[in-house]
Amino acid sequence: MMFLFDPCVWCGYLLREYQYTPHIMPIYTSPRTSHSRAELDTQPTPARMMQADLSLVNANTSKATANLHMTTMALGELEFNEVFLIYVYLGRNKIEDVCELREDYIRSLPSLSMKDFEPEIWHRFGHKFVAESDRRRNLDWGDSSKARVYHCCLEIADGSVVTIFKGPYLETSRNKLQKVVGDENILVVKFSDIPGQRNFGNNVGAYYSVYHKVAEDGISLGLRRYRYLIHKDGGKEEKRKEGTKKFSSGVKCYFLRTESGWNRDDGYILSNKTIDEARKLFMHVHTVPTLAKYLARFALVLSKATTLLLPPNGNIVFSHGEPLIHTDGTGLISEDIANKCPTSVVKGNFSRTPDLQERREYNGLAVKGTLLVDRRLLPGTIKIRRSMIKTASDPNLQDEQSFNSLEIVGTSKYPKRAFTSRFLIALLHYGGVPADYFLELVRKALKDVEKACYKASDSLEVAYNHANLDDSMSARMILSGIQPEDDAYLQYQLAFMSREEREGIKLGRIPIEESYYLMGTSDPTGTLKPNEVCVIHENGQISGDVLVYTNPGLHFGDIHVLTATPIPNLEKEIVGFSKYVIIFPISGPRSLADKMANSDFDGDMYFVSRNPQLLEHFRPSEAWVPRNPPKKVEQKNPRDYGGPQLESLLFKEFLKSRFVPSYTIGTAADCWLVYMDQLLVGQVQESKREMEIKDKTLDLVDIYYESLDAPKTGIKVDVPDALRVKKYPHYMEKGDDRSYHSTSVLGQIYDEAKALSEQSKDIPPINISPVACFTEVAVGVTKERKEQWKRLYDEYRGESTALYDKKYSKEERDMLYDAEEFDDSLRNYNEVFGEACAIYQIVYEYAQSQNKATLCGFAWKVAGRALCHLHAIKRGGETVLCSQSVLRDAFKKNR
Repeated sequence: MMFLFDPCVWCGYLLREYQYTPHIMPIYTSPRTSHSRAELDTQPTPARMMQADLSLVNANTSKATANLHMTTMALGELEFNEVFLIYVYLGRNKIEDVCELREDYIRSLPSLSMKDFEPEIWHRFGHKFVAESDRRRNLDWGDSSKARVYHCCLEIADGSVVTIFKGPYLETSRNKLQKVVGDENILVVKFSDIPGQRNFGNNVGAYYSVYHKVAEDGISLGLRRYRYLIHKDGGKEEKRKEGTKKFSSGVKCYFLRTESGWNRDDGYILSNKTIDEARKLFMHVHTVPTLAKYLARFALVLSKATTLLLPPNGNIVFSHGEPLIHTDGTGLISEDIANKCPTSVVKGNFSRTPDLQERREYNGLAVKGTLLVDRRLLPGTIKIRRSMIKTASDPNLQDEQSFNSLEIVGTSKYPKRAFTSRFLIALLHYGGVPADYFLELVRKALKDVEKACYKASDSLEVAYNHANLDDSMSARMILSGIQPEDDAYLQYQLAFMSREEREGIKLGRIPIEESYYLMGTSDPTGTLKPNEVCVIHENGQISGDVLVYTNPGLHFGDIHVLTATPIPNLEKEIVGFSKYVIIFPISGPRSLADKMANSDFDGDMYFVSRNPQLLEHFRPSEAWVPRNPPKKVEQKNPRDYGGPQLESLLFKEFLKSRFVPSYTIGTAADCWLVYMDQLLVGQVQESKREMEIKDKTLDLVDIYYESLDAPKTGIKVDVPDALRVKKYPHYMEKGDDRSYHSTSVLGQIYDEAKALSEQSKDIPPINISPVACFTEVAVGVTKERKEQWKRLYDEYRGESTALYDKKYSKEERDMLYDAEEFDDSLRNYNEVFGEACAIYQIVYEYAQSQNKATLCGFAWKVAGRALCHLHAIKRGGETVLCSQSVLRDAFKKNR
């Protein structure tokens, strides 16, 4: 088994406790007495009246301040989830501006359970300030196994920063930061776009002038204060998750609680520590040489971490003064520890909870990489190599407290169906693979897509290929016996999925046979020759030629033809039952991984193909070698900055990532594809012109790879004007005025897929006819319960599907099942079936009246598993217990 882990050493956060001392002006009164002559001489004048008014204002202000202090102190008697929910339901309002929130009312709330607390404050004031879609009802507040993520949105209104709290939202796993300090001590902060920000250009200082108070003062929540800790760019995937343009950024910013004036927060693990001191407790990140590495390394706390220090190892040669390491990013783990790990882990989620944590002192060391099982190691041993160490240990802090653990991010697992990409097709075709072969793959894929709505087996394949779109619900419906022609929602989903497949094919995403993606590691035996690899698949080691590539390779030599060579006794003596891995040699002058897009073994996945057509025609080119030595830029060490200055610089780096992102990666890739297109269509007949184009592609390759590493190196990378293009092939969809029609293989693929997509662009009208077994009388469902479901369905229709999926579907399932899912429900099945049918009837009656199949989704997102179970029972016949993954793999073709 291969393990991918993002490790770092945790050292206990300790932040300075905030002492809140209100300034209250005393007001004195005395009995009324008769006036003396002197007093009569002081009759009211405009000046004296103004002074009196000013005194009254000061007195009122002092009273308001005192009331606010007593109100916020009263909040400290509530649980944090209750306090946070109050602030969520305040919306854009301040607590002092809401008349319902007075001290006596707040002190009456601790007696309520969370189940009663939420509706109480919602009906009291929340409904006036917050949209129904942001209401946090039916949340399983008592389930501590799920992480709670607390959001804070910062908006600019009338020149001021407005704080809006949202959530909490449930997630299935925690990162190391959450495990150490607790969910409630972390805020995920989103910074909105700034009105008129286009005028700012690339001036980070302009953005800092707007948000500097947030950096300096932090964010207040009652008597708690949270301060900037770290940020991380989640890329396009995170940006797609954001539902609104106002916060449309993949950059996530994390603030950490540092201070509190509430007694309930005494004993906090980070008390009396600054943010800088807290970071050092997690890892000695101040030892890294540059600010860029400081940010990149500390961001490991947002994934998973380890802190294990063992002797370094590896073959080393030198290029441009830097070591090339054959074992870059990979280590070894003893079998007894590996057996404690779950067999399938994806981004920290696993099927059962293993005992992985160890508490040991490792002096702030941070390590990241992959681990290969090695039976030769002594029990309880993990061997790491020098290349895996991301931050060194500071001897001056070796006596400080630390939090150490090995966190598993992912394991090697049965590979998904492999697809090509435009980059891969371009390189393969340039290397000799005929265009006709790719067009044949396209036609076959399009034909399979067209069959999806007619044959159950093809429908099931399409459903599993796009299981992420509906949590495998379409596949479950088909397996329960519901045919596509029986249900309008299933028809719509399959039509939508088919359209998605056609769009993917148009972009060069084509399924290809006998190909798969495997995790890479280095040879633990040292016996493989420089041009050999060991590939362990489903039935053990394979032999023969294989084509190996890794995304996002752009160089002509990034695709290698290697020999898959079995290693004798590998399973028996070393890796045990490990599977789904490609093992690279540690011999030769240079690592094979480094030859492929500058990759390594700290989690990179490799495209491995035994496809006979590719192997027959492809002729490899010389491997990638940087044309110029890496740039050396003078950068200051983080230790050169004082505490406040360092925090200011780190926050400015966040603002740069959020508001002034670099587009070099995308620009370099686009320009490279344009020049490759010219090479592929044979538009450059003259050898001199061809060499010029080829030189430009090679220059862009270096720029592209350099820009991929820029967040870690801190080097600014740009695409020079001489390499930029003005016209693009039509398949890149840059607009008619900037495009030319390409006849390359990529252009032909696009044209064939587009022609069919145009014919099926609009999903035809679907007749909505309810499935008979779901239209029976919903037994045991009260009128009030039906009305409640009708109201929830009305709310669903008022929200976008994406927003609903994100916030509500889990909550409604909890309401139906009294559990997260049907399989976990302890309710009587007949009661669940009756209520599921009631939901189905409410939904389908309305959808039928509007003749819109899209409106049927609510029933399946909430009650889908119960409905499938009921249909299988009503259909009759024998049922079998089968693993979801086995079914998925059985119906996925083109392996």
